[in-house]
Amino acid sequence: MKKKLLILAGDGIGPEVMNEVKKIIVWFNKKKSADFEITEELAGGISFDKHGEPITDKVMKIALESDAVLLGAVGGPKWDKLEFSKKPERALLRLRKDLELFANLRPAICFKELANASTLKPEIVSDLDIMIVRELTGGIYFGSPRGVEKLSNGEKKGINTHTYTTSEIQRVARVAFELARKRNNKVTSCEKSNVMEAGLLWREVVEELHKNEFKDVELSHMLADNCAMQLVRNPKQFDVIVTDNLFGDMLSDEAGMLTGSLGMLPSASLSGKNKAGKFKSMYEPCHGSAPDIAGKNIANPLASILSFSMALRYSFNMDKDADMLDNAVKDVLSDGHRTADIMESGKNKVSTSQMGDLVITKLK
Repeated sequence: MKKKLLILAGDGIGPEVMNEVKKIIVWFNKKKSADFEITEELAGGISFDKHGEPITDKVMKIALESDAVLLGAVGGPKWDKLEFSKKPERALLRLRKDLELFANLRPAICFKELANASTLKPEIVSDLDIMIVRELTGGIYFGSPRGVEKLSNGEKKGINTHTYTTSEIQRVARVAFELARKRNNKVTSCEKSNVMEAGLLWREVVEELHKNEFKDVELSHMLADNCAMQLVRNPKQFDVIVTDNLFGDMLSDEAGMLTGSLGMLPSASLSGKNKAGKFKSMYEPCHGSAPDIAGKNIANPLASILSFSMALRYSFNMDKDADMLDNAVKDVLSDGHRTADIMESGKNKVSTSQMGDLVITKLK
């Protein structure tokens, strides 16, 4: 059966890094048993320029019918002055909402070959392997009421509401526990239960789920601000971190920089499974659109390539192929090839397209 992939390259460096992913997909189609059917559409600022919307209903329909969505990046200063509902980032939020992508998986892996690229000491980050599970469709980014209102004294007040229900917490915590069983069997749940009622509920629900279904998994709780400190102090103490939308946004970026560059970080966003055991999914690099380097062929495509590896693993159960692609990336790095963001003295600086070609060479 054909595996339907929707590619939304988006803005900035999105098209450049996605070009390298497409080359790898074509290689898999030619050399392996995979049969990927690619559809390419617009999302983000480029979609607004053509259609007046950051993502159209037509594209959303295709996304809902696809087996997986591959996203490049959206946004840039060109669209900063648009009203909020028209901003490129609304495409990303709509994809998450309509596809019901509640679990965001962000691995923070520091290949030993890149340990010197981190701002931390190599012995602190070398061979680091953390998985952050971020709740993606609730919390302060989606809660209501929200908005900006004028007060009677002439001031303005911005309002965002942080809310979570029991079921929202349970489903993302279950993802974290199940992932931990396949890794080092340890989950750290992060919130602010000392000052937030929603954080207190989060801790209680995670504790109850652990007691009822996952007693075999080691569980610890940590305040989110302490977690931010511990990620810098001793990141290898963590295996799987599960947290809410806001804290997950911050902690995953911090963990990402432990690896030396956001250009190395993939991510997966998953929905719940239907009765047939299938789920919706979207895969994207953690870096932004980086408009300052767009069109220069110097962006790092490895985060997007590793995001496709996550698609192979999670959406298509192609673990061996995912391992092969991951190892190809490691081999390229071991040979000393680097894009500008991870360049070190004595290494071979390569372009975006050259890096993609090198990965394919290793796959061969």
